[in-house]
Amino acid sequence: MPGKRRAETVLDGVKRALEWTLIAVVVGGALVTVVVPRVAGATPYAVRTGSMRPDMPPGTLVVVRPVDPDDLRIGAVVTFQPRQDDPTVVTHRIIGQGVDVDGRPVFRTQGDANDAPDPWSIRGGQVLGERWYSVPYLGYVTMLLSSQQRQVAVFVVAGGLLLYSAIMLLGALWDRMRRPPDLPTGIRHA
Repeated sequence: MPGKRRAETVLDGVKRALEWTLIAVVVGGALVTVVVPRVAGATPYAVRTGSMRPDMPPGTLVVVRPVDPDDLRIGAVVTFQPRQDDPTVVTHRIIGQGVDVDGRPVFRTQGDANDAPDPWSIRGGQVLGERWYSVPYLGYVTMLLSSQQRQVAVFVVAGGLLLYSAIMLLGALWDRMRRPPDLPTGIRHA
């Protein structure tokens, strides 16, 4: 039976590795989407269209940090409100910059996959932030849930992971207590 025991041990090891990998992925996702942006004063947004393909296809989570409009340059990827009183946001690349009659910065933008520049110019006050980092596919999660639902989901998932970890730990301790002690070589159980 040593071969059967070895196979069970290998399967248990693979199962544990998969479980811990799943936990790491979920915790990492929560860190990337909620914790890191909140601590850094950044804001996550979901890319909903293909205008920023191939680097940021639909479903990408883009995290933007506040930026001084005077620090923005051509080539920067920014998230902005095209119309001042409209909550709709767009994430595109700055392709041109200038100043208005009052000397304030004005920017032209365009999506990487678009053939033409956006039909608007934006002022510095419309820019919500510059891209800090982006993660493919995580934006789909934020598109499915409202802000309040996301917060509840993070707490539920974190609580579930902690409960699962506690159960795994207690199970391992229980198995260790039930297992007979290792005997020196040459001694057999009766």
